[in-house]
Amino acid sequence: MPLFNSLISNFNRTPASRQSEQSSSPSRRPVYDVKETDDAWGVTVHLPGVTKENLSITDEDGTLKIRGERSWKQPAGWTNLYRESSELPFQLELDHDNAIDAEKAVAELNDGVLRLSLPKAESRKPRKIAIA
Repeated sequence: MPLFNSLISNFNRTPASRQSEQSSSPSRRPVYDVKETDDAWGVTVHLPGVTKENLSITDEDGTLKIRGERSWKQPAGWTNLYRESSELPFQLELDHDNAIDAEKAVAELNDGVLRLSLPKAESRKPRKIAIA
């Protein structure tokens, strides 16, 4: 069973206890997808209205942390009638048990979509065992 499958519950949620420890203000979790190959995980996070300047990605103690906030500039003369989007800060934490090689990770933000390529640590890649 690939490592990701054993950690799927951690990829799909941020524990309430950890969320309350990090901030006393409310935050939202963005929509995201995680994919896997033999060599890497790919994470796609949908962040409409977020700029590079309002985004932080860190990897620490087996947890990939994506944090930021969006700001909307309302055109002069417009009045909001309905608004589903939020300016609340967002955070997404993905536990990986030190399974990624953060030194080789690549992040790109285009058109409100963050794409991360997270190469697997050599120790986590599948290996064929020769029969003696």
